[in-house]
Amino acid sequence: MTAPLVIFDLDGTLIDTAPDLVASLNYTIAAADLAPVTYEDLTHLVGQGARVMIRRAYQLRGATIEEAEVEPLLARFLAHYKREMPGASRPYPGVIEALDRLSAAGMTIAVCTNKLEELAVPLMDTLGLAERFRVMTCGDTFPVRKPDARHILGTIERAGGDPSNSVMIGDSINDILAARNAGIPSIAVTFGYSDVPVATLDPGHVIDRFSDLTVDLVQSLIGRNPVASAMPSQR
Repeated sequence: MTAPLVIFDLDGTLIDTAPDLVASLNYTIAAADLAPVTYEDLTHLVGQGARVMIRRAYQLRGATIEEAEVEPLLARFLAHYKREMPGASRPYPGVIEALDRLSAAGMTIAVCTNKLEELAVPLMDTLGLAERFRVMTCGDTFPVRKPDARHILGTIERAGGDPSNSVMIGDSINDILAARNAGIPSIAVTFGYSDVPVATLDPGHVIDRFSDLTVDLVQSLIGRNPVASAMPSQR
């Protein structure tokens, strides 16, 4: 049996990136004279990467965006985000202690995020967190991304793990659906960027703070993982 694998989402789960996502998005859409978005808008914008976030910001402001405009706007967003990195982004309270706790128990930890690699990797590097994770797969690591099961399954494979011994932790429907599609249990955090109460997404467990992420909790969820007797569905 492989070591238990605990997979984390990044934005809204490990790291509170909201201030910098909002700042870079507002810098980007200012090029089209669109009104700034707010933190309250963020839950409707994030989750599918920067391109989708820009498109949704235009939609939120009742503006039309041509396909030819997307890549130049993405470049504007990326330049601003990377220039300010890490900005105000910080790990959520208790993250470091939770990672230490899981690692000390012999568990492997990984990141599975829809954030682009050129943003996710340097962010984790500048925060001094990257070396804590066996692997980090991003929105452009594979041809698919969450909620597609293959994003999680690919992460598990790269980490040397086993779906029957893995759990996903996230803050949004993409994370919970991806885990369900991959046939692994999930833990939802309540402090992230979901636009609905995470309990309504039917995760395996809900935590309000990282002090609730215990070794016993992870082991209990893995212990009732049905993946060994059921093939994962694809989405």
